[in-house]
Amino acid sequence: MKPHRPGNPGLRWTGFVVLAALGSSIVQASAAQCGNSSGGFEAWKQQFAPEARAKGIGQAGISALMQTNYAQATINADRGQRSFRLSFDEFMAKRGGATIIARGRTLKQTHGALFASLEQRYGVPPGPLIAIWGMETAFGTQRGKQSALSAVATLAYDCRRSEYFTDQLMAALKLADRGLMSATTLGSMHGEIGQTQFMPKAILNYGSGNLDVAANALTSTANYLKAHGWKAGAGYQPGEPNFAAIKEWNAATVYQQAIAHIARQIDGR
Repeated sequence: MKPHRPGNPGLRWTGFVVLAALGSSIVQASAAQCGNSSGGFEAWKQQFAPEARAKGIGQAGISALMQTNYAQATINADRGQRSFRLSFDEFMAKRGGATIIARGRTLKQTHGALFASLEQRYGVPPGPLIAIWGMETAFGTQRGKQSALSAVATLAYDCRRSEYFTDQLMAALKLADRGLMSATTLGSMHGEIGQTQFMPKAILNYGSGNLDVAANALTSTANYLKAHGWKAGAGYQPGEPNFAAIKEWNAATVYQQAIAHIARQIDGR
């Protein structure tokens, strides 16, 4: 027996469509508008703040947002990422692959206890962790010197990849609410933070402690790889099971190949 539905179903459906359309237009009208120059950044922050509040961002996060500045250096870097178009050999030479391998072999020995504990806990051997550490920041010596929050906010405002970086900005503002990030937190050109260069959303999901401390950054990196399917004892070269986790770390094919190669040289596998 069908339940009784009061009223005219056709009229009710029409009314629903109208209301939905009106709601959609209101959201679109109130959404912060992206831009391609510094001119609209301050107005965009004012437009974005209510969106952030609606998603649970508190006063500390909003205050941090308002302290951000348009990062022209970030835009310049985002428009000029040429190294990922290099051949494997060119990329390795530009990034100092041989130096990373040599230094990495030494660090594997001097930090042996740490890497052994990480492999036992997460199943990730030293090579991939050391390769990422060396590739990302030259073992902590090149962590960036600009406001990470300004970088992420600028890229969220910029029209090129607004959706991706809006997600990262919301994560950054959550970190600010928790006292883990501020407008003065230093990072790299796209807002990466710490010894292995975590983006804000990755910090929320996989970060452990202060990522400027090597042990915390390596722990967080191992946690990230395990969460993305790393299997203890499986291979990590192209075509092997754990290479998929390396691909999740960075989308550039030449970078993935470099990490796998450097890691194998360090692990001696």
